[in-house]
Amino acid sequence: MKALIQRVSGARVEVAGEIVGAIDRGLLALVGVEPQDNPEAVRKMLHKLLNYRVFADDDGKMNRSLKDVGGGLLLVSQFTLAADTRSGLRPSFSSAAPPALGEELFDALVVLAREQHPQVATGRFGAGMQVHLVNDGPVTFLLEV
Repeated sequence: MKALIQRVSGARVEVAGEIVGAIDRGLLALVGVEPQDNPEAVRKMLHKLLNYRVFADDDGKMNRSLKDVGGGLLLVSQFTLAADTRSGLRPSFSSAAPPALGEELFDALVVLAREQHPQVATGRFGAGMQVHLVNDGPVTFLLEV
């Protein structure tokens, strides 16, 4: 499982012009599910998302987590994150989980996140989405479990 996280001052996801998820200060996580992923990978990824220290402390150092600052978490499924781009000029999606597994594990991530964090929003699995964000920093990390 991979998640491309961006520290944001605000982000939202639209589907067909309708806002389906939005947060203020927090993390936008674009989540890619791979065939070998399982519920344990979901738990590990959520732990990283909630506890990865990307927010500044009083000295300006990245020492505070999403939990520490009470920010929002916007989860967006993005199967292209699992693409194999090592050769050629066209991505291969053979390294991405099949849609049914991707949806099952993404949904499990959302459920677990909502149990453990008060501010969780999402995109819509499988939909054409427009993601709007203001990257704060910019700060972007690729998390893998």
